[in-house]
Amino acid sequence: MELEVDSGKLAKALSIVSRVAASSKATLPILNNVLIRVDEGKVSLTTTNLDMAVVDFIPVSESKDGVITVPARLLAEFAANLPKKNVVKITTEGTKVNVESKGYKSTLNGAVADDFPELPGIEESAAVKFKMGVDEFKVGINQVIVASSNDMTRPALTGVYFNTADGVLYVAATDGYRLAERELIRKVESEIKAIVPTNSLSEVLRTLSDDVEEIEILFDETQVRFRIGEIEITSKLIDGSFPDYRQLIPKESEAEVLLNKAELVRVTKLAALFAREVGGSIVLEAKTSTGTFAVGSVANEYGENTSEIETEIVKDERITLNSRFLIDALNALDEEKVRLGFTGKVSPIIVKNEKSQRYTHIIMPLKS
Repeated sequence: MELEVDSGKLAKALSIVSRVAASSKATLPILNNVLIRVDEGKVSLTTTNLDMAVVDFIPVSESKDGVITVPARLLAEFAANLPKKNVVKITTEGTKVNVESKGYKSTLNGAVADDFPELPGIEESAAVKFKMGVDEFKVGINQVIVASSNDMTRPALTGVYFNTADGVLYVAATDGYRLAERELIRKVESEIKAIVPTNSLSEVLRTLSDDVEEIEILFDETQVRFRIGEIEITSKLIDGSFPDYRQLIPKESEAEVLLNKAELVRVTKLAALFAREVGGSIVLEAKTSTGTFAVGSVANEYGENTSEIETEIVKDERITLNSRFLIDALNALDEEKVRLGFTGKVSPIIVKNEKSQRYTHIIMPLKS
């Protein structure tokens, strides 16, 4: 095998694929390696941890067909330290991999590709496909991923639920205490119900770059593939049933409060400082008598704190929440003002943008 490639392009590709390579403690040592394949002038770099695989296709100036695997992180770090815009030549002698670039030379101990796991394919002609802008995808996934769970005893909650309803593609996530839903694509013809692991989506988000405008998403019965320019990230889907979450979202609020988001984040963080000893429990209270919305902590050994924001109050409301959950929800919003919807102290609070209806976040109350 032989190939010549720009050092910057090689370093960038290796930095992406090497993240998925397993740690040195992997059951299968070959999972620490990157598979380099040259096939009729097309060069691909592939890594996998068995749950997810990343393939990056890179342009080369010269090449000879062949395939080899080498330690992914070692090669990535070597390439990252080479001068930019150098030509890197990679050749093989058996399992020895020679890497040369204008006075820099290294020989890596590689391994034959026979033991590298064969990646399951997706039959594209039969797959459910969606395309959308990268920026819109990034916003949508970031807004819901915060509500996903890391409790592996409930695997269906450790991912993001891609689902269609009334010709719209939605994404949703919940950990049982909060729920976030975002409208991702309007006017879709295909239907899907699939749970994508949060870890896989986090890797997709890290891979997105400013020079790619569109992302393609392909689903089959057990896998999903994200195609971002010359990069493909394929992940297993979570085998499980996602809750019928729309039943959890109140149809309408008994009362709404409109607040400046930055100010609400500030007073929530202040209350949270005093709420550390009580699990982050804070109290939100709308007072018609004073026309203020108050955020305060429960009195404890640290003391107590209450901040008030003047706004229009139509109904007295009081609810106890986890401060971190509220801050996460507020940070996910992308407008200057936020609407809080109340339906009683034992019902979830609804957190929304002032104008856009595409994103909904609900938080279950704590026992007060």
